[in-house]
Amino acid sequence: MSKIRITKQFSFETGHALYGYDGKCKNVHGHSYNLHVTVIGTPISDASNVKYGMVIDFGDLKKIVKEEIVDVFDHATVFNKNTPHVELAKELQARDHNVLLVDYQPTSEMMVIDFAEKIKQRLPNNIKLHSLKLSETASSFAEWFASDND
Repeated sequence: MSKIRITKQFSFETGHALYGYDGKCKNVHGHSYNLHVTVIGTPISDASNVKYGMVIDFGDLKKIVKEEIVDVFDHATVFNKNTPHVELAKELQARDHNVLLVDYQPTSEMMVIDFAEKIKQRLPNNIKLHSLKLSETASSFAEWFASDND
């Protein structure tokens, strides 16, 4: 049977700052992120399966991405834990703000790599992550493709 790609789109609001950057993004600011998650697989051919004809139920894909990405990053502020921003992060956390400390510079490029790893670990064995597209503005986005990373 044919391989089929399906895509589900998600949106979330996240703040970040890029320590050491030479432009405006060194300041704490936020984005309305849009994430397109595309997986590839063969539709289920067993007519007795309730998911017959589906590569993966969109609801199942939504559950994975919400738990791993959206619910974690939405309305959080992301800082690289290996920079002096950790002091600001601690202050915000002390004031009950949702802060994420990550091992990377929180650019769209690095976030999409992180997201790919998290999503791949949760997909069923017969479904592969094909690509991710993370838009931070209407005209700026980072993409991850499995074919570039195999």
